[in-house]
Amino acid sequence: MLRAPDLSYSELESHYADKRSHFVALSGGVRLHYKDEGRGPVIVLVHGFGDNWGSWDGWVAALKDRYRVIRIDLPGHGLTRAPATTRIDPEAFADLVDAFANKIGLPKFAVAGNSLGGAVAWELTVRHPERLNALILVDAAGFPSTTLAKNPPLAFRILQYQWGRAILKTIDNKPLIRDALKSEVGNPVVITDALIDRWAEVQRAPGHRDILLSGPLAGKGAASEAVLGKIALPTLVLWGEKDPLISLDVGQKFAAAIPGAQLKVYPGVGHLPQIEVPAVSAHDVAAFLATIAP
Repeated sequence: MLRAPDLSYSELESHYADKRSHFVALSGGVRLHYKDEGRGPVIVLVHGFGDNWGSWDGWVAALKDRYRVIRIDLPGHGLTRAPATTRIDPEAFADLVDAFANKIGLPKFAVAGNSLGGAVAWELTVRHPERLNALILVDAAGFPSTTLAKNPPLAFRILQYQWGRAILKTIDNKPLIRDALKSEVGNPVVITDALIDRWAEVQRAPGHRDILLSGPLAGKGAASEAVLGKIALPTLVLWGEKDPLISLDVGQKFAAAIPGAQLKVYPGVGHLPQIEVPAVSAHDVAAFLATIAP
């Protein structure tokens, strides 16, 4: 009764792909899905672990009149196809974003990332700074965080064990996804049924669960003052004050380590400011980008 088989890409694409959707073939058997809309200076948005393009809907609505907004799905996420042997790796994903930008001929762009996507964004900045004109971190992974260990959602507790990961590869994870997402935000009302359905359904794409269950939990990473101190781009750090996965002190570490970085903290907000306070956080992004030369 609990088993949930894979959903075909054709089925998922018929439901979720639209005229804004595009696909590009990259090396290693990756067929990357992205949504591209608006005109102006480019900003590329990178979602977090288990998430997808839809995380940024609020930002797109607020920014697309002034910016070309591109949302990508990482391997193992959304509508991107990748071999099931792919592993969650921010450095490899940063190189993938670089290859994507080269493939579609992007000019210099700003990159924004949430959680795992934040780790990808700062790794991209370190590894390929010539691509970028600005960095935006939203509750980004990289430094270890102590908050996850205090009261993790049930899904994260199950992920600690190999038998748990084996079970999660075969069952309907929608109840666990609902529990996890609602525990990650300050106001659970923002986690709608439609959002939960999308998360659960695209995670059942062929190979996605193998990839997702290969990776580290949110909040782990290899950031350091020495590495981040090399970043010479304008940087904005956005953080939810009540983030239960990656605590505010991590955001403060990012802001302190990256020269000239600005930090904005959202009171009462958790791990997903782009979903919890989309208008306010997008306004802060627009104000920041207005000071950046394209």
